[in-house]
Amino acid sequence: MTLTAMHLPTTVVGSYPVVKGSGLMAFVDPLKHAVEVAVDDQIAAGIDIISDGQVRGDMIHAFTSHLPGIRGAAVVGKVQPARQPITLADTKYALSRHPKVKGILTGPSTLAYGLSIGTTFYRDREELILDLAQALAAEAEHLQNAGVALIQIDEPIFSTGAANLTVGREAVNAIAGRLRVPVCLHVCGNLGDVIDEILRVNVEIFDFEFSNNPHNREIISKKDLHGRMIGYGCVDSADPGIESVETIHKRIEMGIEVFSPATMLIDPDCGLRMQTREAASGKLKNMVAAARLARAEHPG
Repeated sequence: MTLTAMHLPTTVVGSYPVVKGSGLMAFVDPLKHAVEVAVDDQIAAGIDIISDGQVRGDMIHAFTSHLPGIRGAAVVGKVQPARQPITLADTKYALSRHPKVKGILTGPSTLAYGLSIGTTFYRDREELILDLAQALAAEAEHLQNAGVALIQIDEPIFSTGAANLTVGREAVNAIAGRLRVPVCLHVCGNLGDVIDEILRVNVEIFDFEFSNNPHNREIISKKDLHGRMIGYGCVDSADPGIESVETIHKRIEMGIEVFSPATMLIDPDCGLRMQTREAASGKLKNMVAAARLARAEHPG
């Protein structure tokens, strides 16, 4: 699987700080400027596979607010696909600016656990999760048809112990099974109790955090990935400081001791939404510089 012609390509996990605009256009679309800033900053940093910045709300409400059957934070009827694509316009904008873009979806299990069930249509969250998967699959197909390089499904709930991982795996597989482009599953947090179940998901890429959870490296080192790729989180998204190029480079080298560099994508642990624009931009620039150093030392 070749996502770019480059060895150790850089990407982002998703969200970027929201920088709102002003004037008439900001009145018409208050977050259009934020999308443009996120895309501009990723391109300026030299990121190989960018995103649209995920600036239009939190990861739950950004999707659930568009799905029939959901009102506010409550499920009130059968959940169905959105009547119009949710993230397509912003993704198309990113594609108009850069050749490689990832589409990003909040996973069905994470969405389900952010909702209360206020209808007898669903007996439990497990039934809801499977319908959410079908709704998200429709969104994923819109993004695939637009020309994204890959689609990432975010399931932070998987590492918490709260989710039914058997149902969660079935739901992610239901989305991935409808797609031709590579699918990436992003799970942050400590993987110690869940890694075996996660690695049973039928996706081409697993994206994990290794900066804030360095123990994950040891956990994964004992597992057979069967040739699948690793999104290697080497920038601490929770740290407001900007790590030096040398620090990030050392983290990448520690990853290369475990994984073949031919299978690695270089990215932050998670989204950078909670940081300042200056911190987020600085982290991405230094990550790109560190990846270039590693690329020179480990040519493909």
